[in-house]
Amino acid sequence: MEYSELEPVIEGILFASGEAVSVQRLSAVLARPEEDIVEAAESLAGRLLYDKRGIRLVKLDGALQLCSAPEYGDIIRIALESRKPPKLTQTALEVLAITAYFQPVTRAYIDQLRGTDSSYTVGVLTERGLIEPCGTLDAPGRPTLFRTTGSFLRVFGISSLDELPELPPSDGEDPEQLRIEGAIENLRSADGESGKDTDAETAQ
Repeated sequence: MEYSELEPVIEGILFASGEAVSVQRLSAVLARPEEDIVEAAESLAGRLLYDKRGIRLVKLDGALQLCSAPEYGDIIRIALESRKPPKLTQTALEVLAITAYFQPVTRAYIDQLRGTDSSYTVGVLTERGLIEPCGTLDAPGRPTLFRTTGSFLRVFGISSLDELPELPPSDGEDPEQLRIEGAIENLRSADGESGKDTDAETAQ
């Protein structure tokens, strides 16, 4: 395929998919190097932004996806008659923060850091697509490991986990607790600044 065709073809594929498509898959399907796919995608993203289009192209940790322009979010929700999803609860934020900053993690590890059972919240966040199983730990019982997803990146307005704010220095009487509190505060700030509410409903 000619390089000049990449932008419209990528736009068409992402539009039809409705979900994130990996750069690796696009490269294989279009028979072009991944570098060409990324370059064309960045050009397309810039053009959509410059033309003030109603859609944006976002990169999510090695994948590409089309989404609606955030400034039109409220109007789009009204047009589709969709209820604005509620924000994450404190409990959900705690579990999500621990998963984001210490992944891959087991549910037992999350329970240990929080000091309480987290099975329900882990289930809710998994159902909402913010975390996902990613294998098992090589330990008795083979507990499931969890990590964040591409949807987590999109909801918090970042392209990769490298963009997560750094945790505060662990120099206190309870350094581990300070790190967890810092992780939670980082996610709460990102959620507020992005203007996007996560569809976590009432995780307890």
